[in-house]
Amino acid sequence: MDIIGAQLVNGVSYGLLLFIITCGLSLVFGILGVLNLAHGSLYMFGAYLAYSLTVTYTQSFWIALLVAPIVVALIALVVERTLLRPTYHLGHLSQVLLTFGLAYVFHDIAKFVWGSNVLSITVPPIFSGSTSIFGQTFPVYRLIVIIVGIAIAVMLWLIQDKTRWGAIIRAGLSDKEMIGALGVNIKLVFTVVFVIGGVLAGFGGVVAAPILGIYPSMEFQTLILALVVLVIGGLGSIAGTLVASVLVGVVETFSRFLFPELSMFLIFGLMAIVLVFKPNGLLGKKVA
Repeated sequence: MDIIGAQLVNGVSYGLLLFIITCGLSLVFGILGVLNLAHGSLYMFGAYLAYSLTVTYTQSFWIALLVAPIVVALIALVVERTLLRPTYHLGHLSQVLLTFGLAYVFHDIAKFVWGSNVLSITVPPIFSGSTSIFGQTFPVYRLIVIIVGIAIAVMLWLIQDKTRWGAIIRAGLSDKEMIGALGVNIKLVFTVVFVIGGVLAGFGGVVAAPILGIYPSMEFQTLILALVVLVIGGLGSIAGTLVASVLVGVVETFSRFLFPELSMFLIFGLMAIVLVFKPNGLLGKKVA
């Protein structure tokens, strides 16, 4: 039983790490209707920037945690204002193709700047210890990831459901034209939401770097799992993204422990089962 409990804690930790990485993608798709396939690249930039800041410049994880998401947010701002905005009236296909192409451009930029070596950063000294749960030793940092993931989920819930901005965002999801007719600058709302998505991606890159490492094509591997989480949880649902992230994290952790050669098969099998019985995802809504 101890080993099962230990794997469960590992799975929840990994799931909430997935949530931190994926919630920005879910937010952008839910509000803007844009499937941003460059979201994994923004996550990658957050991780690489954290590496440069902690290894080359400041040696401070906390400065990296502050600066890297801001830089990634600026990249997201430029992408939204100059490239995505002209495509909003062209439909989903043009946005998918655009962001898919951007992902490869960002991939080559990262490879040119940081090279092809596998990199890593260390956790801050205050979280570098370990503790015992179910008779197993766990890094404290993984438990901190659980707390951070829950805190972000609560924060996004409060913003979406308890603030005026959240009401505008929800209304924008239901009827963009009506919100525009009421005098709300819907273009500004879109820009802010996309930038917030970038901040969350960059933040996720910094938080995940000590656990998952930094390496070429990390953005594409993460994007695949993020899309699985998005589909299982339901498009545009933060609550669904949270549930799906934990579910995928637990399934992948147990499958890697019990049937390592079938881990991806089991994850995609889970997605297929959810789609059969809940075509809109576990907690998703129909998005026009």
